[in-house]
Amino acid sequence: MDSWIDLDALWKIVGIGLLAGAGLPALFAVGLRAVSLPGRAGGAPAAGEAGGDRVIGTNPLGIAAGAACFAAVLAAIGWGIYSVVAGT
Repeated sequence: MDSWIDLDALWKIVGIGLLAGAGLPALFAVGLRAVSLPGRAGGAPAAGEAGGDRVIGTNPLGIAAGAACFAAVLAAIGWGIYSVVAGT
């Protein structure tokens, strides 16, 4: 049975599949949540409040964390496209 199944390759496939299949969408969701964090009291009204037309929150740290999450997702997508085109 060992000659039929390469366990080292199988674990690599499962690991990358979990990372790309569940990890990247989860990281994108964390980025969306970070961008929507409310800022200090007294700031601009949030999107759900009356008269509020803001799509993002007013928390600069949340916006920076969301941008970092989105950049990581975009980098992973770019790496995947590069890997397919390069044939590796």
